[in-house]
Amino acid sequence: MSEASGFTYTRRSDGTVLIVHRGRAAATLRGARAAKFLDEIAAGDEQRVMARWTGSYKFGNERQARRHPRNQGR
Repeated sequence: MSEASGFTYTRRSDGTVLIVHRGRAAATLRGARAAKFLDEIAAGDEQRVMARWTGSYKFGNERQARRHPRNQGR
């Protein structure tokens, strides 16, 4: 997996967490999901945790998908 980068997060006063990727809002978490996210951030690599929560990470099948007949000519 390539290194995740470009993520930041902001904890708001109303309890929501805004995750930003390269200057654009990627996710807004509220309530129990925001609390769980903050627990994971405290325990692990922040960039990878944010990439996982937003779905912005590589799955490992990109090369395979590029060779699929449906994607030829793109």
